[in-house]
Amino acid sequence: MDVELARTFLAVVETGSFFNAAGKVNVTQSTVSMRILSLEQQLGQPVFERSKSGATMTAAGRNFQRHATTLVRTWTQAKLDAALPATLESVLEIGAPPSLWDGFLIDAIPTLQAKIPNMAIKASLATSDILGPKLNDGSLDLAVMYRPQNTSGLAVEQLFEDEFVLVSSDSDTSTDPFGENYVLIDWGFEFRTHHLLNFPQFTTPSLQLGIGTLGLQYLRTVPASGYFPRRSIEPEIQAGWLHLIEDAPRFAYAAYAVFSESQSDGMAGKTARILRKYARENLNIRRQKEGR
Repeated sequence: MDVELARTFLAVVETGSFFNAAGKVNVTQSTVSMRILSLEQQLGQPVFERSKSGATMTAAGRNFQRHATTLVRTWTQAKLDAALPATLESVLEIGAPPSLWDGFLIDAIPTLQAKIPNMAIKASLATSDILGPKLNDGSLDLAVMYRPQNTSGLAVEQLFEDEFVLVSSDSDTSTDPFGENYVLIDWGFEFRTHHLLNFPQFTTPSLQLGIGTLGLQYLRTVPASGYFPRRSIEPEIQAGWLHLIEDAPRFAYAAYAVFSESQSDGMAGKTARILRKYARENLNIRRQKEGR
C-alpha cells in the first residue's frame, strides 16, 4: 500500500475534513479525495462518511486507523534507518516544548547516548497541541509533555513534577514584580491557562517571549521579572542574582514521557525508562542540595 494513502487518511482523521487535510499534506482537495477513494478501493470498505460538516470515520476507518499509524511510523523509521552509519542501529525522534528541553532533556541527552550508544537521536521543539498529532501519525517516536490528551494506544510514563515560580533580577525587592518590567514568557497552553486564571485582570506586558532561554538572557541584561521552571533557574537563585518572589502564585505540572504502546519494549520505551530514572536521581540530588 502507498504510505501516502495512510498519511492522507490520518490527516483527514486529525483535521475532520478533506479540505483541511489537503493543507496539512500540501496537496489539493481533489488529490485527497482521489487518495481516499483509492484507499477504500484497496480495503474494499468506506473509511469515511462524508457530509457538509466534514468527514467522520466509519467502523472500518476506526479499525484501519491503528494500522495506518503503524504503517506511517514504520516507513518513517525505515527511511531514517536506511541512512544510518554502520555504528548506529536506529533513530529515535524526541519532541518536547521549550520548558522541558531547558534544564532537563538537553541535560539528559548525554546519559541517553551513553545508555543506548547504538541509537541516533533527532530532537524537535513543539508545543503540546502539535506533539499529540505527531505521535498519532507516527512522525514522532516519543514526546515529553505536560498533561497528554487522547492517549488511546499510547503508553504514558510520569517523569517528575515541575513547578513554575516567579523570580526577579531587580535588586530592589520593593519593586512590583508585575509592574512595567514583568516579562510574560509563553511556556505552553497549560501555563497560559493558569496564568489567565490567576491574573484575569492582568494587562498585556510590553514584552512577551516564546522561548524561555531568551527570558533568562533578558533578565541578565535588564532588571525584570518572569516565570520559570524552578529546576532550571535554581543555580541562579543560589548565586544570588535572581531572587524568588515567595508570595506569588506557583504553577505545578507533572511531566510525562509518551509513546506508542507498540514501542513499550522498543527504543521509545527504553528511553522513557532511562529518562524517568535520570529525573528521579538528578532532581532528587538537586532538591537535597536545596534543602527542600
